Amino acid sequence: MDRSSNSHDADAKARATARSRGRGGVLGVGLAIPRVGQARPVQRPDYRGGVSSPDLDEQVERAVDAIWRIESGRVVAAVARTVGGDVGLAEDLAQDALVAALAQWRETGVPENPGAWLTTVAKRRAIDHFRRRQRERERVEQLGQELLTAAGDDPELTRLGEPDFGDDLLRLIFVSCHPVLSPDARAALTLRLLGGLRTSEIAHGFLVPEPTIAQRIVRAKQTLARAAVPFEVPDQTELPERLASVLEVVYLIFNEGYSASSGDEWLRPELTDEALRLGRRLAALLPAEPEVHGLVALMELQASRNRARVAPDGSPVRLLEQDRARWDRLLIRRGLAALRRAEAAAGRAGPYQLQAAIAACHARALTPEQTDWARIAALYGELGALTGSPVVALNRAVAVAQAQGPAAGLALVDELVDEPALRGYHLLPAVRGELLSQLGREQAARAEFARAAELTDNARERQLLRERAAGP
Repeated sequence: MDRSSNSHDADAKARATARSRGRGGVLGVGLAIPRVGQARPVQRPDYRGGVSSPDLDEQVERAVDAIWRIESGRVVAAVARTVGGDVGLAEDLAQDALVAALAQWRETGVPENPGAWLTTVAKRRAIDHFRRRQRERERVEQLGQELLTAAGDDPELTRLGEPDFGDDLLRLIFVSCHPVLSPDARAALTLRLLGGLRTSEIAHGFLVPEPTIAQRIVRAKQTLARAAVPFEVPDQTELPERLASVLEVVYLIFNEGYSASSGDEWLRPELTDEALRLGRRLAALLPAEPEVHGLVALMELQASRNRARVAPDGSPVRLLEQDRARWDRLLIRRGLAALRRAEAAAGRAGPYQLQAAIAACHARALTPEQTDWARIAALYGELGALTGSPVVALNRAVAVAQAQGPAAGLALVDELVDEPALRGYHLLPAVRGELLSQLGREQAARAEFARAAELTDNARERQLLRERAAGP
């Protein structure tokens, strides 16, 4: 087979791979994407000469996958500003650029600045789009001039400087997490546009069918378009409410990975990793916001325990039974540093900062006996006064039980038994069962564990609770 035929087949394969999910469909190329922070730098072979081989194709595809995971949010954000804030169109154009990268980088090699390459190609696709529809001629001319000035005569665009993506990325975060969308829609759209995850990966993370996630993303884009949500960072009057919506989405993603609400696995690390990456990026973009640092601190400190939270057979390991030598000290140091930044920037501590302070009490204790449970109970008291959450009240009862004894904790738990918001919440009977067991009331404790097992949707947790209900 001659060289040109082989190259054409490779290009066609690349386009089929990326297009197979459809327009507005999957971000990515249908391959296993390396985890951020785990992907090794790819050494670029000389792809020039047009010789295609499965090994070279696979290396390029892996490089594109890793680059897309890192750069996708910034590319979509930059293009969204170019096309007037239409995130759906921006995503389509960014994926067009991804298809072009798959085809071209096999021949030319990965450019020195792949993010700038993808952004420039996507903006060129935007010019083509506006030309085809014969709209916004002035914008086309302006974009064309900007590209000529930026790229010069370099056909590979490898000499482009790093664009300033910060403002655009921040705009995209606020659009993706706009309160006009439901929390589930915000989470799916955020993982798609900012995390670079494929629809199948998001569906796997949340244990819902792939068509459900795809439809959720499509409807989210339609809702944003109908509401004419501006592609901008909210002003100071709207920022607190809008930022709370963003933080809620990031923490929702983290929590679903940290303690899966359903399915067979106790942890879903891919979701906790993405939430951490989004949180760190948000902290870099909004360094003066204490609650952003508070959320990052909370997630770093919670994630530090992940390796010790699961037994070899996959079953959950309770906090006081965990091997603390397996806690990730690097994540603990990062979490404590983020907490210090939050405390330095804050007047009155917000809910994420208070939760991070609680997690820090655990992280600083080298043994369970060293845990400052009185401090934790006091922090939960502050958090409860701030939020009015009965779940916080339940957690405070656990801390009080550790500090003052199970009888004191049980008295607080019994006050929550008729709380409507906790009806159907499996941790209420689980906590009550634990405290009853500590008081020697085993029969009543087993009944509470059995009730908790019926209420949880997580298979691993259900198994543990049923074992507790069965007794010794």
